[in-house]
Amino acid sequence: MISAACSWNPKPKVSKVYPQKVQQKGEKQDHKDINKVQRDTKPMQSAKIASGDVNVGNGVTKTNDIGRSGTENNDRKSNIVDNSETKSNEVSNQPGYDNQIIGWGLKQNVQKPPEVPDSWIAMLKKYNGYYIGDTSKKEVYLTFDEGYEAGNTSKILDILKANDVKAAFFVTGHFVKTQPDLVVRMIREGHVVGNHTVNHPSMPTISNEKIKEELDGVQEAVYKLANYKMKYVRPPKGEFNERTLSYTKALGYKTVFWSLALADWQPLPGGPEESYNTVMKYLHPGAVILLHAVSKDDTEALDRILKDIKKQGYVFKSIEQLK
Repeated sequence: MISAACSWNPKPKVSKVYPQKVQQKGEKQDHKDINKVQRDTKPMQSAKIASGDVNVGNGVTKTNDIGRSGTENNDRKSNIVDNSETKSNEVSNQPGYDNQIIGWGLKQNVQKPPEVPDSWIAMLKKYNGYYIGDTSKKEVYLTFDEGYEAGNTSKILDILKANDVKAAFFVTGHFVKTQPDLVVRMIREGHVVGNHTVNHPSMPTISNEKIKEELDGVQEAVYKLANYKMKYVRPPKGEFNERTLSYTKALGYKTVFWSLALADWQPLPGGPEESYNTVMKYLHPGAVILLHAVSKDDTEALDRILKDIKKQGYVFKSIEQLK
């Protein structure tokens, strides 16, 4: 099992999560109210890193899965404050919600799109979410998560420029504050800069008000730097529910998950070769590839990855072209 999303924030310390609305019997659902969303699916069990079988809710699957929430104790490098703890008054402000976190855990298939529950796909369609492009076309979308700078981003941008590839970078508040020149360069060179929140909290564990604060903090900082309006968000840790998707849509964002990822927030046992082999093994039409810019292994393998993906007849597209 590979835990694939978001590299530096510690695991939330809470056992309860911000509640999600349950429609009461006889109550009419107001689709215009972002806080009145009926839950119609059962969550899959949270995926865990393992070398053997992994229970994903409806049975047992083997390895080669993408997990939901990669974490690493690198927050010491970033001075990030973990704001994921749910306050009791926040919960009481919106009674009638169930406690729910859905983790973006899915099974990767060799040269084919991953397996994703139909209920998740339905939610993404409803709330302007994406995880994959057109699977009938040899098109791919390259994305990076930027929690903090580990000295690789400038080289990554050089490689992208040399290969004429546009990517998307999902940045945290810490990254924007400490690396403003890199953010400006991303925008200047035609890449998408997406919102990854100020403090990297699990969105289901915080209120709508807190979600807005987290997203607005990054947006305001980027706008001051480059007069740039952010349109895309990637939920920290890959954790979401219907409320968070609905609310981020209401704020004007499109949510972007992924269909191909690896455990690259930490050094890979096989180094750059493992990074290359993993991407090429699970590459598929419409792939949204998630890499972590903190990975030296990914950075060293990136030029070869881009060139060999193109050799297979794929075309790199911007996430702005996702439909």
